[in-house]
Amino acid sequence: MRKFVERALEKYEKLTDEQVRTLILQLSEENERAQAVLDSLTDGLLVADDEHALVLFNKAAERLLPITGAAGYDELLWECILDEEISRFVERTLLGQERILDREFTIERGGLNRILSLSLTPLVREGSIRGSILLVCDVSDRRSNEARLRRAESLASLTTLAAGMAHEIKNPLGSIGIHMQLIRKSLSGVKKADRAVIEGYIAVVDEEVERLNRIVVDFLFAVRPMNATLEDRDLNGIVRELLEFVQYELQEAGIELEADLEDDLPSLRLDEKYIKQALLNMVKNAISAMPDGGRLSVATRRKGDEVLLRVSDTGVGMSEEVMAKVFEPNFTTRDFGSGIGLTLVYKVVKEHMGDISVVSQEGRGATFSIVFPIPQREQHLLSWKGDDGEV
Repeated sequence: MRKFVERALEKYEKLTDEQVRTLILQLSEENERAQAVLDSLTDGLLVADDEHALVLFNKAAERLLPITGAAGYDELLWECILDEEISRFVERTLLGQERILDREFTIERGGLNRILSLSLTPLVREGSIRGSILLVCDVSDRRSNEARLRRAESLASLTTLAAGMAHEIKNPLGSIGIHMQLIRKSLSGVKKADRAVIEGYIAVVDEEVERLNRIVVDFLFAVRPMNATLEDRDLNGIVRELLEFVQYELQEAGIELEADLEDDLPSLRLDEKYIKQALLNMVKNAISAMPDGGRLSVATRRKGDEVLLRVSDTGVGMSEEVMAKVFEPNFTTRDFGSGIGLTLVYKVVKEHMGDISVVSQEGRGATFSIVFPIPQREQHLLSWKGDDGEV
């Protein structure tokens, strides 16, 4: 097409009005075809000229990136992007004349966290740089599948480990507990001052035995199949009961509770005890992340055919490395954590056919989002009309 246009321009003065009109129509059709191809792409594409002004973008770019509604041509590319972090990245990269491939960013769209991979490369024409190309790909599903596979492998390894070790660990712990009771009975003949010191040591041993026992129980719970009983339940009611249960612990920790539960949520197929356990684990995790107090926010929303449960804190936050492993078994950043709490949350959510994600930055808190499917209770039949016209 390009060579055709060049030949036409060379003969422009000799063209009749009808030939010029035909040429313009052909160019218009070609332009529409090119735009249709761009708009059919699933990846976002934005093109800037050599002065960094936006000259072209497709519909996928509008869908994936938060672009200002006033975005138009001749505006600087980064000024059209509403997300502050991505905008700064684009500006810094363009002004620094860098070439960046597959830089990932996490943004929130429609109450869900999406992972975008951005590549910024030069636009080269006839051997010289004429601008820049920003390619935007949604890699959320790919990363989710990778994480899901990694968690499944970790759970499989944990199952093998727990099955072989739990029995061997619980027996010695039980034996230690029995002998500590016998030691306590034998202290009756010891001097009072010495007995107080020994009882202090015994109390420490008892506490550690109990902690080890809880870890073993958690591991067994994590690897055993769940016998979830799914019944129609009000998610808001379950959340309110759990928050009432932990409100005093939150007050003692100096944490302000903010609940924003949407009215008239549809009933969900839930196992109440498991949902409460999962929510309790997330709240405990949030409390640990806010040692100096803060704010815990719990919200519910309906999003189309799903219900969103969001738990946010203003704690220490997580790095990208920690976020990638946070649901994996035996992973913890705390000195006395078992590393199994969020693994149990993940398992409970999957048992309810839901999905869970987390977005966080160091020093800026964390937000866990759980999505539950709304059960389809109505059967829709396709209408059919026979040859005789009867339905």
